[in-house]
Amino acid sequence: MTDNLMNAFPRTELVAARGEGAYLWDAEGRRYLDFVAGVAVNAFGHCHPVLVEALTRQANRLWHASNVFRIPEQESLAARLAEASFADAIFFNNSGAEAVDFSIKLVRKHFKGTATPGRWRIITTEGAFHGRTLAAIAASGQPKLTAGFEPLVDGFDRVAFGDLEAVRGAVGPQTGAIMVETIQGDGGIRVCPPAYLRGLRRLADEHGLLLVLDEVQSGMGRTGKLFAHEWAGIAPDILATAKGLGAGFPLGAVFSTAAVASCIVPSSHGSTLGGSPLGMAVGHAVLDIMLADGFLERVARTGAMLRSRLEELVRRCPGVFPEVRGFGLMLGLRCVPDARLMMGVLRRHGLLVAGAAENVIRLLPPLTIEERHVGEAMGALDAAAAAFMRQPDLVEA
Repeated sequence: MTDNLMNAFPRTELVAARGEGAYLWDAEGRRYLDFVAGVAVNAFGHCHPVLVEALTRQANRLWHASNVFRIPEQESLAARLAEASFADAIFFNNSGAEAVDFSIKLVRKHFKGTATPGRWRIITTEGAFHGRTLAAIAASGQPKLTAGFEPLVDGFDRVAFGDLEAVRGAVGPQTGAIMVETIQGDGGIRVCPPAYLRGLRRLADEHGLLLVLDEVQSGMGRTGKLFAHEWAGIAPDILATAKGLGAGFPLGAVFSTAAVASCIVPSSHGSTLGGSPLGMAVGHAVLDIMLADGFLERVARTGAMLRSRLEELVRRCPGVFPEVRGFGLMLGLRCVPDARLMMGVLRRHGLLVAGAAENVIRLLPPLTIEERHVGEAMGALDAAAAAFMRQPDLVEA
C-alpha cells in the first residue's frame, strides 16, 4: 500500500521483509542474493551481529544528546578515522548529501578567510551524482535531478569527466575548488584513472585550489582500501563520505585538513542528530570490522575475483554484456538489453542489482561476500544472458 507515500522512487513489487548476511527475503519467503546492499550501504550485509550488538548496547544507555555537550564517542571515532586517513578534522552528519553540501560550504567559508575571498566557484564533472540537496543537484547538473527545482544554486562549472585539460581550461579567478566522485556510481561506474586524480591534485596545488572528493559510495572499504583515492597515492583537502560508514545506520562525515577546518567556528555549521551516540556506536563497530588485519585485502581479492568472472562473461556474451567497469566491489556491467529489463530478469533468477546511467547495472555486494556468493551471482548472470540470447526480442521489450 503506497497511497500515502510520495511517488519519489521507481519501486519494484518486491516487498523487503528480512535480511541476513548477503541475503534478503521478500514477504513471500523467497530468498535473493543482495548485490544492491542498500546501494553500497550495507557494508557487511544484513543484521551483522557485531553491529546489532553495538546498536542494542548503546540503545540501552543513551540514544541522543545535544551537540552542545561533549560526546566522547564522537571524539574517539573522529580520532580513529583521522588516524586511518589523510584528515586532521572530522564533522559527523547523517547522509551523503549532507556531507557533500557541507563540503561545498567549507570551500566558500575557507576562501572568505584568505587573501582571495572572491574564490567560491567549484568545477564539477558531467554525469556526476552528488546528492539531492539544492546545492548538490546544482553541482551534479543532471536534468533528471534539476528539472522543476530552478532557479539552481549558482557556483558550479561542469566539464567532461576524466578530461584534465577541460578542468584546466575551466579554472578562473573565482574558482575555489575541483570536486569529483572518485568513482561515478549513478553515472555508470566510471572510474577516475589514477593519473587523472594525480593531475587534479597537481592542478589544484598549482592554482591554490581545494580538491574535494565525493567518496560517499566509493569510500569505506568498497574498493579494498578505506578510500578509493588511496590507489592513486594522493590526498584531497576535503572528502565527503557516508553509506558504508554507518553500514545501514544513517551516518555521514566530512573529512578535511587542519587548514580547511580552521574556518569553522561555533554556529557556522551544525547538525541536530549528526554524531549521535547511536551513530557513533555503530561507526566504531564498523571500524572494528573494517580495519581488522586482512579485511580490506580480502575485499580487494574478492573484487578481483568477481571482476575476472565478469570479464569472462563479457567475452562469452558480448551481445548481452559488452563491458565490465569498476574495481573492488564497486562493479558495473554495461548491457545491450535495457538495463531495467535486465534487472527484472536477474531478480527472477534470485539476484538483486542496482541500475545506473549508460545502461549499466551495478554490482555492489556486501564487502563480506565469499567465493560461493560470487559463484551464485555468476550463475544468475549466466542464466539471464542465456535467456536474452535465446529470445533476442526481449531486447526490444
